[in-house]
Amino acid sequence: MSDPAPLPRAAAQNEDSLSGFFFALTAYLLWGFLPLYMKALSHIPPVEVIAHRVVWSVPLALMVLVVLGRTADLKAAFRSPRMLGMGAVTAALISVNWGIYVWAIGSGHALDAALGYYINPLFSIFLGAVLLRERMGRVQLAAILLATVAVGVLTWDAGRLPLVALALTVTWGFYAFLKKWLPIGPNQGFALEVLILLPLALGYMAWLWRTGTGHFLQGVHWNDALLVGCGIVTAGPLMIYANGAKRLRLSTIAIMQYIAPTLIFLTAVFIFDEPFGGVKMLAFGLIWLALVIYSLPLLAARFGTRP
Repeated sequence: MSDPAPLPRAAAQNEDSLSGFFFALTAYLLWGFLPLYMKALSHIPPVEVIAHRVVWSVPLALMVLVVLGRTADLKAAFRSPRMLGMGAVTAALISVNWGIYVWAIGSGHALDAALGYYINPLFSIFLGAVLLRERMGRVQLAAILLATVAVGVLTWDAGRLPLVALALTVTWGFYAFLKKWLPIGPNQGFALEVLILLPLALGYMAWLWRTGTGHFLQGVHWNDALLVGCGIVTAGPLMIYANGAKRLRLSTIAIMQYIAPTLIFLTAVFIFDEPFGGVKMLAFGLIWLALVIYSLPLLAARFGTRP
C-alpha cells in the first residue's frame, strides 16, 4: 500500500501522532515519578536544589538547541529587551514554582502538590475568563465551582487555606499563561529562562561554597550525583513534552495532563504514607468530579463521531 498524500501543514498540526503520544506520555510519567527523586534530596535546602536545577539544566538546554539548529533564536532573544523582560518574569515564576514543589515533597506535602496540579487546568480556564474575556460554558463553570468547594472544605478543616496547593496552581498557571505569549519556541524559551537565572544560581552556589554550608563536593558522592542529575530531571521532561505537544491535539494534551498529578497522589499515599483521611478524601473526590465534568466535552470532541 502506498503512503497517503501528505496533509497540509495546518491540518497535520491538528492531528495526533503516535510519536507525539509517546513523547507526552514519557514526559508525564517522568513528572509523575519526580517526587521519588526529590524525596532523596529532602535533606538539602530547597533553594540549593533549585540552584543546581538551573545550573545543570543549562548544558542540556544549549545542547538541544545546537542539535536542532535553534541557537540563532536564542541570540535574537537576548538582543530583544521585550523578550528578556518576558523571559525574566517567566523565569521568576518557574523558579518559585520549583521551590515550592521541592519544599512540598521534602516536607511531607506531596498530596498538596498533587492537589495543586489537579486544580491547575481549572485555574487556567479561570485566567482565560478573567484576563482574556473568554466565555465559560456551564460545564466549565460547574467544574470551577466544585474545585472552589473542595478548597473551601480543606480550608474549613485545617483552619487555613491550602497554601501549598494554591501557590503551585497560581505560579504554574501564570507561568503557562505568560509562556503562551513569549514569542519564542518552547526549547528556546526554556534555555532563555535558565540562562537568565544562571548568574543568580552560580552566585548562590559560590556563597554556599565560601561559607561551607553547601552540600556539593563535600565528600558525599551520592549528593553530588543527585544534584548534577537535577539538570536531567528538570530539562529532560520539559523538552520531551515540548516535542510531544506540537504533535498532539490540544484536547489530547488536556486529558493526558492528569497522569502526573495522579502518580504524585499515588506516590504520596502509598509510598510516602502521607495521611489521607475523610476530609481530604472528600476534597479530592470533589476535584476528581470537577475534572470529569471538565473532561467530558473534551472526550466527546476527541472521540465523537463526525457527522
